[in-house]
Amino acid sequence: MNTENRIGYAKVADIPAEVLQALSTGEMPAATLTESLAIDQRVLAAVVFPELDEHAVRHIQSLAQLGILKRMKGLGEYLWQRYGEWAWKRCLGHRADVVRGWACFMVGARESLSVPERLEALRPLADDPHFGVREWAWMAVRPHLVAELDLSIQTLQRWAHEDSAYLRRFACEALRPRGVWCAHIAVLKKEPERMLPILQVLHRDDSVYVQDSVANYLNDAAKDQPQWVRSLCVQWQTQSPQDKAVQRVCKRALRSVS
Repeated sequence: MNTENRIGYAKVADIPAEVLQALSTGEMPAATLTESLAIDQRVLAAVVFPELDEHAVRHIQSLAQLGILKRMKGLGEYLWQRYGEWAWKRCLGHRADVVRGWACFMVGARESLSVPERLEALRPLADDPHFGVREWAWMAVRPHLVAELDLSIQTLQRWAHEDSAYLRRFACEALRPRGVWCAHIAVLKKEPERMLPILQVLHRDDSVYVQDSVANYLNDAAKDQPQWVRSLCVQWQTQSPQDKAVQRVCKRALRSVS
């Protein structure tokens, strides 16, 4: 089956049976979020880990009724606790994006890692070529980053200077005040300016992918601190009136502000 340059499906009902089978057996990557959600992770786990015993199979089946984030988290945590480094290496190098997503949550499941150590372990997944894996990456470690917010911001400042646009985006996306599919960060809803060391670096980024994350952070912040976002955008636009990246970021940042 030719999977190169595949557009993908926007509705689960439109996914042909043979494509769904190929997705669920790890033979092709998901091309859309819809396809990723449609994958039968019980089938995929059995393909990737044929060694699974009946207890493991029953546990994985019990996760099937959960929402997608809890399902991914549950699988990653279970595989790490049951098999440790061996499972991590198998998932990290697997061709299926959802399997590499489990690896993200294995990083989240590890105990006794410092923030810098956790982010270093996550680096190849945060820089993954697949959009889905990059999203799972920040979701998997976000609670750990929030628990040590100042250290996390300090560490992610270095990522804001990385050559990879994927890592630069992660530096902002991981700590959005409201985020997507995740708990809000109360302290950043109240004090969004704590992320300024990263926002100041990224607001002129030449990557649209990074620009969108900065704008989304500010759009989140504007729900609770609209005047701060307005003032910051005026400051940036005044300092860089001809910078198209800055103008684009500010326009998108203020899209929900009346």
